Amino acid sequence: MASDDGSKFNDQIDPNSPLYLHPSDYPRQMQVNDSLMDNNFNDWVQEMTNFFFSKNKIGFVDRTIGKPENTHKDYMPWMWCDAMVKGWLTTTIDKDIRASVKYANTAAEIWNDLNERFGKESVPRVYELKHLLHVTRQDGASVSAYYTKLKKIWDEINVVLPTPRCSCNGCKCEVGKRLVELNEKECLYEFLLGLDNEFAVIRTQILAMKPAPTLSNAYHTMAERGHGQKNDN
Repeated sequence: MASDDGSKFNDQIDPNSPLYLHPSDYPRQMQVNDSLMDNNFNDWVQEMTNFFFSKNKIGFVDRTIGKPENTHKDYMPWMWCDAMVKGWLTTTIDKDIRASVKYANTAAEIWNDLNERFGKESVPRVYELKHLLHVTRQDGASVSAYYTKLKKIWDEINVVLPTPRCSCNGCKCEVGKRLVELNEKECLYEFLLGLDNEFAVIRTQILAMKPAPTLSNAYHTMAERGHGQKNDN
């Protein structure tokens, strides 16, 4: 539960404001599947990001909500919120890593430190993931299970090796659209490549389509075909 000392600030803050703390918030509230270790940063940071968005507190780690001057009316509410976010962070970190960030002044300092140490592009991990994509096959699994395996690999690759984007806002120019299309086509080819031979005919038909279907459309086509074949058997 949020501290009673901080409740006086909440009484004057809009519940939709990122400076608002819900009465049920407390530092050890955050639960993650796995604490941050040396080898699971990408999964951990995604889970933490989702949590901070759900709590309207992402600005405390990405520095979009700056610390007010100590004479500003928002100074103490900001301090209470930042302390809460720091608590959420430190309780999800392995104790050996936690010791290295316990003296950080703000939640953003912790977040930035962890990103600097664990979030840099890892050439060995990129190679490992690319190899995993190359060898991943359906091998008798359902189309859904096979696609789910690929999706997990694609998602992690996009974290450690983000798709290049143009510099325009929202990436809506022709260059940006082309980059997105190329990335989706690459995923489409990887998906089709690993399908079992029973999908050879429909795979050839999809590859011959002009324009090429989206990855989502190809997946649903294959999933429906696979379901129909099971019913026929």
